[in-house]
Amino acid sequence: MTSSDPELKTYHGSCHCGSVQFSVELPDAVEVEDCNCSICSKAGFLHLIVPLTRFHLLSGQDNLSTYTFNTGIARHTFCKTCGVKPFYTPRSNPDGIDINFRCLDQKPGEVSIVAFDGQNWEDNAATLAHKSIEQ
Repeated sequence: MTSSDPELKTYHGSCHCGSVQFSVELPDAVEVEDCNCSICSKAGFLHLIVPLTRFHLLSGQDNLSTYTFNTGIARHTFCKTCGVKPFYTPRSNPDGIDINFRCLDQKPGEVSIVAFDGQNWEDNAATLAHKSIEQ
């Protein structure tokens, strides 16, 4: 599927059981962050931050549970059935959405995985600010 922007394509994803399904519009080349903070490293989350306008929850709103900690700004959303976190609202980009790249059914053609030092989040969060801005 192709989105309204000819440079973006629509990709679909879901939690493990398929109760929560979404689509996201992405370019063919993406950069994802591999964060070393306590929650991301334990969950294996690969971050793909995009503007909220490119994300569409297709099903499963009623099957999502939210977990917050520390400042309460980040809203970690999990499927109530299988426990997978397919996306969440990140503290670094509360105006955007952070897709778990591993939950996409198909992946863009060019993927660059970069390390992100989330253990020192306060020192590094500003490097992510541009990712939720519509370009």
